[in-house]
Amino acid sequence: MSESATTPASGSTALDWTDRVLELEVGAVAHGGHCVARAGDDGEPSADGRVVFVRHALPGERVRAVVTEDPGGAFCRADAVSVLRGSPDRVPAPCEWARPGACGGCDFQHATPAAQRALKTDVLREQLTRLAGPATAHLGPVEVEELPGGPLGWRTRVRLAVDDEGTPGLRAHRSHDVLPVADCLLAPSGSLPPVLECSFTPGEDVEVTVDAAARAHLPGDGPVTAQAAGHRWELTPGVFWQVHPSLAPTLAGIVAEWAAAPPGGVAWDLYGGVGVLASVLAGQVGPGGRVTVVESSRDAVADGRRALAGLGQVDFRIGRAEREVARLDGVPDVVVTDPPRAGLGRAMVAALAARGPARIVHVACDPASLGRDLALFGTHGYRVTALRAFDAFPMTHHMEAVALLERA
Repeated sequence: MSESATTPASGSTALDWTDRVLELEVGAVAHGGHCVARAGDDGEPSADGRVVFVRHALPGERVRAVVTEDPGGAFCRADAVSVLRGSPDRVPAPCEWARPGACGGCDFQHATPAAQRALKTDVLREQLTRLAGPATAHLGPVEVEELPGGPLGWRTRVRLAVDDEGTPGLRAHRSHDVLPVADCLLAPSGSLPPVLECSFTPGEDVEVTVDAAARAHLPGDGPVTAQAAGHRWELTPGVFWQVHPSLAPTLAGIVAEWAAAPPGGVAWDLYGGVGVLASVLAGQVGPGGRVTVVESSRDAVADGRRALAGLGQVDFRIGRAEREVARLDGVPDVVVTDPPRAGLGRAMVAALAARGPARIVHVACDPASLGRDLALFGTHGYRVTALRAFDAFPMTHHMEAVALLERA
């Protein structure tokens, strides 16, 4: 279930339950890091009552929750502040800031890692069933898979907010308030405290990149080294790289398995960043083939050109993929897409399908946009033949998925 699935009833009276304490029976997990409960006008559990999206709760629990936000329609938001009947999957949150009214970065620290993956699996299946429908029904049950490294210490990029006094920290949930934290357990141990002790320009955001040696780099510190698919990149600060250290090599391995670009063939890597996946495609098409990377960031293209300078079959183009796809020559054998969270959308799916690639490897970081895009490809004669998903963002509700589409 998602928030967009619940809208105010026609002619309904606006409500405001803000700060109200509700006793709730917690139902299924929903997309967005919360679970669904229902409450009647008296605040008690109700099978047909008002939807309450509850954070810091787990399916099957009975909790007391405080309403934190009420838009006055069919739903409101709440934080579970006490657990009356707990789930066997509940554990103490390792971080003191992972609690009601505090940091908004983590959603599931109160669940075991296995339970977190199960929750994400439930969300992924529900979104695919609701949005993709028959496009994925034949695949069987998909599971969100664990990546190496454990649930903590994996985050290699952290965006800090700076308060009015110049103190860096993390933002509270759905708020501009800055929490002056001493550390973040998702970042490699010891990497953030030195940065959090510094002072910055009030009101700015500071992106911290952590290298393989757990050293934190700030903008202006020079390039950060990253490796994947047998290549080495010197990344300009701010250039995108997958935040989980195991995700880039995992995606490269899937592209190596699924893309099957023929020797001498043509491949496109759209929203290609610094060319990690393009480097895999280059190995498949060989010197006689052609791989075109389309990326809007000039810094990413510059970093990619330097790293892959020895691969003459790789050509980088600076521009938005939505515009550049119409300007690319020929018929690609395979297209790899890794768009932003909103996904490809109707126009881009139609433009790609019109070019007629035999295979499309589609990477998505949001299960709802994934479901919508897969359904759209189905209307253009493409069939989903494989799908995998990964817990690339432990402790949060986010995940990464990859689908293989083949022309029917």
